[in-house]
Amino acid sequence: MKQVLLAYAFISLIIIAVLSVLSYGYGAGYVYLYWREWQIQTNIWIIFISLAVLCLMTQLFWLLIKRYLTKEQRKLETVFNFKNLHPYEQLAVVWLLEAAQEQHAFIQGVFSQSGLLKGIIDSRLYWMQQHYPEALAQLNQTNAMAFELAEIQRIEIYLAQNDSEQALTHLEFLNQHELSPWLSDVKVAYDLRITSLWEKFAVQFPWVYLRSTKYGHLGTETKQAWLQQLLLAFDQADIESLQNLQRRYLDLADQIYNRNYEIKSLWLKVLSRMPSFSWQHEDLALHLLDEQFNQDVFYLWFQQQLLKQNPDYLKVEQRIEYWENKYPSLPVFSFAKWHIYTATAREEEAKKMLELYPDNVMMNYLRVKSTLKGQDELIKQLNSIFENNANFVEIKI
Repeated sequence: MKQVLLAYAFISLIIIAVLSVLSYGYGAGYVYLYWREWQIQTNIWIIFISLAVLCLMTQLFWLLIKRYLTKEQRKLETVFNFKNLHPYEQLAVVWLLEAAQEQHAFIQGVFSQSGLLKGIIDSRLYWMQQHYPEALAQLNQTNAMAFELAEIQRIEIYLAQNDSEQALTHLEFLNQHELSPWLSDVKVAYDLRITSLWEKFAVQFPWVYLRSTKYGHLGTETKQAWLQQLLLAFDQADIESLQNLQRRYLDLADQIYNRNYEIKSLWLKVLSRMPSFSWQHEDLALHLLDEQFNQDVFYLWFQQQLLKQNPDYLKVEQRIEYWENKYPSLPVFSFAKWHIYTATAREEEAKKMLELYPDNVMMNYLRVKSTLKGQDELIKQLNSIFENNANFVEIKI
């Protein structure tokens, strides 16, 4: 339909130009039509415009009728062969069945005449077969107008090759690149695709992601996965990576308190491994425990208090009593109070704590530990059993 309108516009311009030349110095002319009782008196311009509009409306009406009849006929037609489908219908079938891997030849055939997408599609097919050098080579032959699509495919290849440096370089470039005008109608989908690549990159290379200039855009589930990967690979971090992590936390500090409880808990576990962030760790722990009780969060806070150079046992005990009133009947409070009573030489009160919660694993640990008092080697063996790094919590007391 667009082609019809353009054709009419082009022909109309030619006729207008011819009429303008012929009418120059002679006026618009005079036309008189008489038929039965009808009389029409006008000029050549009105006749031309009327005929053009009538022809255009007739042709558009015929195209709509033809399209409707073809559509209805396709509904009634029985398809016996996949090749009888329209190429767009064939592509739709392949897409719906997720059968691109089995239909390489067909897809290549469909796009063989596409100067815009052929290289990208060929690269995509090589990527699906894990032929990464060939996939990259195909991208070097793509049309410059499809630059963004080629870059997206290139990033996918680098991620598959575990090439973090190249993937980050191209992601950062796309982040600063202005989208081509012809892709403006799909900008939302494009932005979602770029975000999904950032999320994949962050989880795959948690420490390298800290070097990116774009952050704060990951989805909730991806943020959790990224923080978990950081904790799993924390021992592999070098000094530069730890400095990047510290900067990232300071940049996001105001936002972190508005995240969900799981993300805040994971950040707390990250902070527990950075001694220079002790006050940020304590502040976040207090915030979380006031929001709701979590045994891991409480343990991390309590452990930090006991590991201080000069622990304020009175302040710690008062805070525990406050939470004990807010969250009653939790064995972990007795576990913590035993440590305080032992550290402040209140042996009788410490013994009373050991009588509580006979089936709790933490209290059982304390009962065994107190029985082995003075037998350092046995206590060390006991600690090796109890003090594990479960759920990213480092046990130090």
